[in-house]
Amino acid sequence: GLCLAARQRLREHSAAELPSGSLQLTLYQYKTCPFCSKVRAFLDYHGLPYEIVEVNPIMRKEIKFSSYRKVPILLANAGSPLQLNDSSVIISAIKTYLISRKNSLEEIVSFYPPVKTVTEKGKEVMEYENKYWLMLDEKETKRVYPVKEVRVEEMKWRKWADDWLVHLISPNVYRTPKEALASFDYIVREGKFGTLEGLFAKYVGAVAMFFVSKRLKKRHNLRDDVREDLYEAVNEWVKAVGKHRLFMGGNQPNLADLAVYGVLRVMEGLEAFDDMMAHTKIQPWYQRMEEVIEK
Repeated sequence: GLCLAARQRLREHSAAELPSGSLQLTLYQYKTCPFCSKVRAFLDYHGLPYEIVEVNPIMRKEIKFSSYRKVPILLANAGSPLQLNDSSVIISAIKTYLISRKNSLEEIVSFYPPVKTVTEKGKEVMEYENKYWLMLDEKETKRVYPVKEVRVEEMKWRKWADDWLVHLISPNVYRTPKEALASFDYIVREGKFGTLEGLFAKYVGAVAMFFVSKRLKKRHNLRDDVREDLYEAVNEWVKAVGKHRLFMGGNQPNLADLAVYGVLRVMEGLEAFDDMMAHTKIQPWYQRMEEVIEK
């Protein structure tokens, strides 16, 4: 059971939300992965209690049960156990479930079918259809998105967070050998590694990631100074939110706000984060996000 204060908090979230205890959630994650951070930001903002299983990034035996080999994975039990894959599917499905109580979670998840696609390079990847859509009827849609533009905008920027913003993180936090070491130090500290694994991961990993991030830089056509791309992206986001709203969602964050915040947050404590705070206009919005998620 939840403690009284937590139950109180859940009740104060809108009535449409879960009666306490009806949804058991377990999140399989690496703490420092942007996609996992995104899911946590979403769950925390909605006051949903969940258990965390930190996955060992090398052996990954915690997710042996799953044929899907990536994190985050969310196990949700709303009467019967269900596995949700892909951070954006997890967020869209749970959000749909919170708003519309007509469909079972199982039914909702079936609206996001996995589809095998082949990339230009000939690599097979799993994509999930409709992953930025909430599966709502007309009345619910009107309630959540009073005007059509609001929905279009939210989807566009959620996609942007996944397809662009996320790719700026690694090249920025592994930009120099010194930063690469600091990043790995943080990953090993926060993650779940054996002692030897951790040491090994730290030094070998830092060197490897320094080179991998150079390759990523090429693949995503980033500039020589990857900070420039980060600053530009972040300022583009601030501009999209605009001066007249607290969040893209208006007075409360929407799913795009939560996604962008979740992604950027993984740089906290690293040089790239301090640089971003100093050289872009993100700070006021970022602090508002922190406060509203704390609440």
